[in-house]
Amino acid sequence: MKTLSFLGETPTIALRKAQIHCGEDAIVIYTKKISTKAKDNVDMYEILVGLEDESQNTVEQQTISSNSVQDSKTENALKAQVYDFKAQILKMQESIDNVQKTIWAPKSQLFDLDIPPEFIDMYSLFELNEFDEEMIYTIFKKTIKQLPMAFKSNTNKVNDFFKLILRRLIPIKYEVPLQTNQKKIMMFVGPTGVGKTTTIAKLAARFAYKMPINYKVGIITLDSFRVGAIEQLKAYTNIMRLPLEVVKRTEDLSEAISRLKDCHYILIDTAGSSQYDMDKIELISQYQQNLDENILIEKTLVLPANIKTSDLHEIYNKYAVLGINNLNFTKLDETKSFGSLMSFTHKSKKSISFLSIGQNVPDDLIVADASFLINCFMDRKCSRDKIV
Repeated sequence: MKTLSFLGETPTIALRKAQIHCGEDAIVIYTKKISTKAKDNVDMYEILVGLEDESQNTVEQQTISSNSVQDSKTENALKAQVYDFKAQILKMQESIDNVQKTIWAPKSQLFDLDIPPEFIDMYSLFELNEFDEEMIYTIFKKTIKQLPMAFKSNTNKVNDFFKLILRRLIPIKYEVPLQTNQKKIMMFVGPTGVGKTTTIAKLAARFAYKMPINYKVGIITLDSFRVGAIEQLKAYTNIMRLPLEVVKRTEDLSEAISRLKDCHYILIDTAGSSQYDMDKIELISQYQQNLDENILIEKTLVLPANIKTSDLHEIYNKYAVLGINNLNFTKLDETKSFGSLMSFTHKSKKSISFLSIGQNVPDDLIVADASFLINCFMDRKCSRDKIV
């Protein structure tokens, strides 16, 4: 640092001289009186000021600048560390969420199963479709153990594997067209409002007009209880020009079948009733008991697809006294959950023959097909592309 001395008759004059010469950057080191009027006939004051050396100033500026850069780098590094730390927290949270999603905790609290992350989407799909809980547990437990490790990282292979499992669960009764010398009698039973009459009308149109062979079809109704039931069938049979027999007494069914002896298919409609109304179910049984033992009737239980598994089992258990041979499902267009249907058919071990996806007659009928139901399950809706 340079030092300069400035004199003045007063400290203010000396300081002004220093500021004029050195500018405002001058640093006052000291001020002192160096003479008096008695001695020199005038008072004199000295101000000693200091000035920073320019080279030194440059070095200091560079040092300050370097320190600023270093501080900036340190700050950025800290920010990066904070950012990475935040990312790690988010990643950990995501992992925790995945674990929470895959903890098996059914209402019964009997099971504890950890689902691998690769199966999360499919596991959620089973739950959304309201699949039977015990069956989900069994399916995933076996899959976790049996699926090859190489498949688990491939979503498509995982989905295909589960589709294969579902295919094995669904019993299907494949349609076998009758020969010209064959006959078949089909009776349709089930609760009120499930669509038995509409299903019969669709099947009658299929057998009579939509098959490679136009079969002769006759219809019998035992439903004399429901208002408008007979008129509804008459309207359908008149349009399709098919014979209709109305039977009101149990002993008259044999004669009605005899009058339709030239038909390849005879479709019998019954009165719908609550599964708890055992009197009406017993009445249907009496119609069968009065038949000749040589007359074979295939009994089809018509069920809605939009009710829960426990209700399906309850209905089936009550109607089982009639000797159910197979199942038809209606109202597939009125639900997004197909797990109940699949769970029930697997446990009941009764095959599905036809599916209904709407009210239009003669349309909206589907020949039972496992692939179709699996697609409904995967998409959570039924496509009409396969309506026949």
